[in-house]
Amino acid sequence: MTAITVRTITLGIGAPHPLTAVTLGRAGAFLRKAQAAMEQAGYLVQTTRIATRPLLADLVDWDDAAIVEYAARLQALCDAEGIAFCSLGPAPADVPEFPLGRLALLPEMLVSHPALNATVQLASVAHGVRYEAAQPTAEVMRQLAAHENGMPNFRFAALALCEPGGPFFPQAYHRGETWTVSVGLQGAGIVRAALESLVERVGPGAAMLPHARATVTQALATAATPVVDLVRDLAAQAHYGFTGIDLSPAPMSEDSIAGAFEAAGLGRFGEPGTLALAAAITRGIKDTRLVTCGYCGLMLPPLEDRVLGERCAEGLLSVSSLLSLSSVCGTGLDTVPLPGDVSVERVAALLMDVAGLAARLRKPLSARLFLVPGAQAGEMTRFDSPYLTNTRVLPL
Repeated sequence: MTAITVRTITLGIGAPHPLTAVTLGRAGAFLRKAQAAMEQAGYLVQTTRIATRPLLADLVDWDDAAIVEYAARLQALCDAEGIAFCSLGPAPADVPEFPLGRLALLPEMLVSHPALNATVQLASVAHGVRYEAAQPTAEVMRQLAAHENGMPNFRFAALALCEPGGPFFPQAYHRGETWTVSVGLQGAGIVRAALESLVERVGPGAAMLPHARATVTQALATAATPVVDLVRDLAAQAHYGFTGIDLSPAPMSEDSIAGAFEAAGLGRFGEPGTLALAAAITRGIKDTRLVTCGYCGLMLPPLEDRVLGERCAEGLLSVSSLLSLSSVCGTGLDTVPLPGDVSVERVAALLMDVAGLAARLRKPLSARLFLVPGAQAGEMTRFDSPYLTNTRVLPL
């Protein structure tokens, strides 16, 4: 059996900003120990990460220049500890009193500091949707797109109703003084193997659909239970809390969630039957009795999933269809490639759609959008990152 890949072990840091070398040293030491323990147990660990309290909330009394200077110091501290992924938490733009002008700091903080990730919370249960925050958030995406072929947008997203404690980036963030640990798997292959086994037993297509929910639940529970037990023990040894596992079956290139769907025999991803299977799989994800956190839904990132990217290139998927799938299953819009010259107003309108859907359904959604410099709708992307596949730029 192929070793299970742990996509991330994420440590939530309870200390407020500004973080010190001592704090980052403590974080780095724990993550190194956790990775070694997981690897000794036979797991592949892709990344370890830290999620901090919302920086722009902790440093509300700092001036802009001081915050930008602190971002540089934080990058240096991460470099010293070998921490490649650090979430600054969401700018609390959902709060009516939050000054939206502060969002203009984010491009400078992210472009020059590759370990840093950031988000903007557009909606919450407490405050509803702050629609006027969508345009300055879209402007951040436009400015990030002007650098490194747009790659800084990989480390930025708009959030809606996303709570702290999850492991996946860039959404992950922390709240409170207690340090916590969470974990996420690269689980697309687990779901595919479960569906392939189900098809062998009962047949493809409509014959397997009534059984998909329970099959996915059993497969994920079997794979994830020992991971949860081990990470919970590691957290307890360090006197940290354990927020749980995000069972979203994260894909990566050839390890494709769209390929898992197609193994079920309902046709190509994006054709009729896709939404029905998405709903069944998501119910299966949520039915495990494990301690869970984060999204616990389907991630459908066209730029991180080879088969999904191919279906976008073939015209089977659009921005609207990906967002409609989020209504029954997903995490929102993730690594969706858009034309580089799309207007800020159009991007803002899309962010309002995501936030409005999240608020209506009372579920966490996010939008990580790639404005591809120089690319028009229908053209193929040309990314050379090992983390990205290439697909057709979708019209908006």
